[in-house]
Amino acid sequence: MPDRPNILLILTDQQRGDCLGLAGHPVLQTPNMDFLGGTGAFFRRGYSEAPTCIPARRTLMSGQAPAVHGMVGMIGGQKWDPQHTLAGELSRAGYQTEMIGKLHLSPPRKRYGFDHMQLADSTRGANNDYLRWLDGEWPKDRWAMAHGVTPNGWIGRPSHLPETQTHAFWCVSRAIEFLDTRDPEAPFFLNLSFIDPHPPFTPPTFFYDRYVAKDLPQPVIGDWAPTFETVTRGADPEVMLNRRARLDGDTMHYCRAAYYGLINHVDSQLGRLFQYLRDSKLLDNTFILFTADHGEMLGDHHMFSKARAFEGSARVPFLVRASRGLGCRAGTTVDLPVGLQDVMPTLLDVAEVPIPETVTGRSVLPLMRGEVPAGGWRDVLHGEHSKKYFDEESMHYLTDGRMKYVWYSQTGDELLFDLDRDPQELHNLLFEPDAAAHVAPWHRRLIRELRGRPEGFTDGDRLIAGRPHDYLVPGPFRPV
Repeated sequence: MPDRPNILLILTDQQRGDCLGLAGHPVLQTPNMDFLGGTGAFFRRGYSEAPTCIPARRTLMSGQAPAVHGMVGMIGGQKWDPQHTLAGELSRAGYQTEMIGKLHLSPPRKRYGFDHMQLADSTRGANNDYLRWLDGEWPKDRWAMAHGVTPNGWIGRPSHLPETQTHAFWCVSRAIEFLDTRDPEAPFFLNLSFIDPHPPFTPPTFFYDRYVAKDLPQPVIGDWAPTFETVTRGADPEVMLNRRARLDGDTMHYCRAAYYGLINHVDSQLGRLFQYLRDSKLLDNTFILFTADHGEMLGDHHMFSKARAFEGSARVPFLVRASRGLGCRAGTTVDLPVGLQDVMPTLLDVAEVPIPETVTGRSVLPLMRGEVPAGGWRDVLHGEHSKKYFDEESMHYLTDGRMKYVWYSQTGDELLFDLDRDPQELHNLLFEPDAAAHVAPWHRRLIRELRGRPEGFTDGDRLIAGRPHDYLVPGPFRPV
């Protein structure tokens, strides 16, 4: 057992897939995140299959597509009792399992296979280990923790907290303490889960100042997106994320500067952790996977927040650094589509633990070795989301890593993007004269994906718009 690799799963909240130096971001500094992909594997087409917090975290923890674990939209307070979990399988195999940070599953404090948990799903609220660590030094109510900045909006400003009292600092400090006091004769599985860069967009002053002084990339607006003749004024900052909007230039600049600052701050804290792993001789025997639950639209196409099929919302970082002895190639870039359902089977594969039959994801370990997995890789990845903002925006998407097809389940509206030529999704190919030829293969593929769904999205020959698309799938489902 001691010869098995240690496993470190790092999760950020609401980090876009393009927000990495390794992905070519023009201003954002992420040297420690880049280190993982540069010395391991960079999966350029990592996606969240249901891009909001709770359904995405269920997908990650169960290794199941959203429709299989049952939650395809964002709804809290739903008790969940999966047959198999990532932490549970590793714990049964002899791993010491520790959860630090944001878990965001129900019921609260359920262990889901973790031997021990230190939880803080936000920077506010009761039953929060981060706030206990602050020990009453700062107010704990919803608005005081960010000095009035909404936890679900676009306002950006520097934090009132010093760097050494942020949630990210607490997460890494607790992680180092766990590693320093763990059982030395058992391999460890540590799930380190940050709340950043989820709003409130309030990074420490140093990181805010770094980006507010820069020329930042502007939001991209597709030819299919609604137009705004004037700046949106007078909306409630707490609920505006539920709608499309055009911010004035300064407000958008502060928003983006704060968002990038949060990511840079998390990256710096990861530098502390990686240095500890080096100094303690753990780095080369620790398999590290870094990803996020979903992205952030950040004003692209006049949208904010998540729950969308577009790259800003659905695409996430997916970086993997292999432990020694696994035969993986350093510096590998993979363009095949991978998802959060692939995290559990990958980590179980690394630990040589049998992958339960309930799992729909696949191990990416063969791809890191430059091998063709048995049976090949998936031809497309399917994602969906229901109801988060408006019923008419409930959607399904398919991507093969080169193209993306989006179908709105309530209206039947469609989008098709060439991600190779148009990575910012500026042009809807269905505006072109030969649209029918473009879209027909994607219709067939989505029909195949949705066959057997209890909602009745297809009769096997066509897609049927207007069928109920609720937060929860009304019955069991397994893709054919």
